[in-house]
Amino acid sequence: MTPLSLAYSPCPNDTFIFTPWAEGRIDGAPPVVERYEDIDTLNRIALAGEPDVVKVSFHAFGLLRDRYGLLRSGGALGRGCGPLVVARTAFDTDGLASKTVAIPGRLTTAALLVRLFAPGLSDANIVVLPFHEIMPAVCNGQVDAGVIIHESRFTYQRHGLTRIVDLGEWWERETGHAIPLGGIAMRRDLGAELIRRTERTLTASVDHAHAHPAHVWPTIRRHAQEMEDDVMRQHIALYVNDFTRDYGPEGEAAIRHLLETAERLGIVPHSDQPIFA
Repeated sequence: MTPLSLAYSPCPNDTFIFTPWAEGRIDGAPPVVERYEDIDTLNRIALAGEPDVVKVSFHAFGLLRDRYGLLRSGGALGRGCGPLVVARTAFDTDGLASKTVAIPGRLTTAALLVRLFAPGLSDANIVVLPFHEIMPAVCNGQVDAGVIIHESRFTYQRHGLTRIVDLGEWWERETGHAIPLGGIAMRRDLGAELIRRTERTLTASVDHAHAHPAHVWPTIRRHAQEMEDDVMRQHIALYVNDFTRDYGPEGEAAIRHLLETAERLGIVPHSDQPIFA
């Protein structure tokens, strides 16, 4: 069969999840051609309908549901794993709306959460930067605050930055739900049989990575060359959890609540398509 185009980030949690599949270690798996991009680019190429299977922010997924459905495995969803707002010096969270704030892409879940937390934050006060440029921009005064994701939550204190708010903790406290960050979407027009096969493959890839970490560690390290091993391990431990193998009822409820909230506020359009492929 023609290989599926598979697009995901080079972050440790994604390379941990996808490497067994991409390296042909899963029996019966569809062949794939990989593409590595940052999350903002992944969201944009998904909007253009380019990849067959793609890691996207749940914010962006709200705009993709007519073309893509969500797979039940491979996502980043959990508790204590949400984006952080950081700054050089502490300030009251009520003042966040008046600050210049860097975000890692307009369609990231991080961008959605900071808008929900500080609804008065205007477009004029938002600066879009690649996620790895946000902490330097805060440090050098280019912006007042930044919304950080990925491994930055483990390293921001080394840069002399202080946490203003943990948007994941806030979301969990306000809603009672875990925080959905990103999921794996697949084009609906590829058909139910291939979608089911891909979903089984993805679950098996997660299981294989857990059972055989030595198989995936060289690839993880190669794509995260500037990251220390202990940070990579913390990253994987936080973002690859029980929800990653299968969202289950709790994860599904969290995803549905986030999307319904975004729909109600007019941030994403209503869709009659089911969430899952």
